[in-house]
Amino acid sequence: MSAAFDARLGPAAVAPVKPHLDRPVDPRFALGILAVLAFGLFYMAYSIRSDISEAGGGPTTILPFLLLGVALLIALGFEFVNGFHDTANAVATVIYTHALPAQVAVVWSGCWNLLGVLASTGAVAFGIVSLLPVELILQVGSAAGYAMVFALLIAAIIWNLGTWWLGIPASSSHTLIGSIVGVGVANALVRGKDGTSGVDWDQVTKVGEALLFSPLFGFALSAILLLIMKAVIRVPELYTAPTTNKPPTLWIRGLLVLTCTLVSFFHGSNDGQKGMGLIMLILIGVAPTAYALNRAPAEGQAAQFVASAQAASKIVEAHGAGYSIIGDPRPAVTDYVHAHHVAEGTYPSLAVLVKEVSDSVQQYGSVAHTPFDKVQNLRNDMYLIDEALRVLAKDKDSELKPEEKTQLAAFKKQLDGATKFIPLWVKITVAIALGLGTMVGWKRIVITVGEKIGKTHLTYGQGAAAELIAAATIGAADGFGLPVSTTHVLSSGVAGTMVANGSGMQWSTVRSIAMAWVLTLPAAMIMSGVLFIIFRQIF
Repeated sequence: MSAAFDARLGPAAVAPVKPHLDRPVDPRFALGILAVLAFGLFYMAYSIRSDISEAGGGPTTILPFLLLGVALLIALGFEFVNGFHDTANAVATVIYTHALPAQVAVVWSGCWNLLGVLASTGAVAFGIVSLLPVELILQVGSAAGYAMVFALLIAAIIWNLGTWWLGIPASSSHTLIGSIVGVGVANALVRGKDGTSGVDWDQVTKVGEALLFSPLFGFALSAILLLIMKAVIRVPELYTAPTTNKPPTLWIRGLLVLTCTLVSFFHGSNDGQKGMGLIMLILIGVAPTAYALNRAPAEGQAAQFVASAQAASKIVEAHGAGYSIIGDPRPAVTDYVHAHHVAEGTYPSLAVLVKEVSDSVQQYGSVAHTPFDKVQNLRNDMYLIDEALRVLAKDKDSELKPEEKTQLAAFKKQLDGATKFIPLWVKITVAIALGLGTMVGWKRIVITVGEKIGKTHLTYGQGAAAELIAAATIGAADGFGLPVSTTHVLSSGVAGTMVANGSGMQWSTVRSIAMAWVLTLPAAMIMSGVLFIIFRQIF
């Protein structure tokens, strides 16, 4: 603490007390983590075996299962690293205000991260997946598909571990999206196309705006909330730093634990989904019979699907009147998803594809009864139509009437139900990985957030304000299916409260965080692009 600050406190002031973070790990705690980890891996293997058996079979050689195992471990490893890298932000406030001992705080936060993952909808998961090049998603079980998954996950893990080692709060969301963009650019260049053609820039822009503005909101709103609290809740204790190791007054402690709980829960519900979508891609590539299509549809789903498909087909046919399609309609639809520009063949090709899918579901009786040798093709057609309808809904040149957009949206919802689903066991294993990650490796980021952003010790009110805004921001983004960075929102929230409190900033830390924020996207893009090219050659 600076001399100026001591003078301002006066001679009777008592210096704030830092928490004890260096207590040795209880062997029983370590054994408990290992036991839960072993259970998660066993449960994952058992679930995959059961799903493939119920579906009637899967790969007949050992190599696909080996690749599946490695890919799943890397995906879960990303979520594990995400746990101790990002969730350290959620526990820093309760630890530095002595509301909870460090070891209790990380276990508490880990449990609520786990519950957040289980309660998630999957919207963020498939929002992330939609950033990937369509042609790679359609051939995810190929060499290029494996190269994509391995490259983007390994690049994200490397950057996350590097920033964690340096104690710099960086965004796992930024890292993963940078990795995805890098793969898209590299894939386009490998195929002899312009690098910009390999990425859905509209979707990237939408996600990028969420990642850009959320920390700005966190900074401004946390500062405003603290000032409002000071004006409304006139309790001096709330705006002082802890001077002993004892927990604060019960109601203040309850407030801080509640805000930590909310941030942890919403972090799990948002960040946990990022690994889910990639895990589903891996499973679809290796065992399409079990995971390509939802084999547990709602009652009456087939009739609803066919009726919705026929209505959508009529709309698309009407806009494509006067044109006929000879040959495969898929390239024209794929080109539209890439270019976002309606060409002569777009509507008639899409109409043919919709009719083929509708006829197939009607013939089979339901999506769940699709023959094993047709599952992958039907799923790919559904996914391609789904992406085309997503682009059409935003296309100003589509000339679709509002009522037509409503009907196409209803059909898209049916397609989502058939192709965009997450089995319970996937949620559970991701929840375990993220929850366990929260309980280890948290110290580096906690120290940065708790000690190195502001020049003074964190007060109870500052911690509560920053975490309330972070929880609200992440929860809102989750509702809109957008990924946001817990790290950026919360660390910027703490900075906002420091400014509002007149505490001053440690600009060296702020510069490090800002530098990581600027470098994350290009660094992740370069790493994932290079790894994609290397893995394509290996596979």
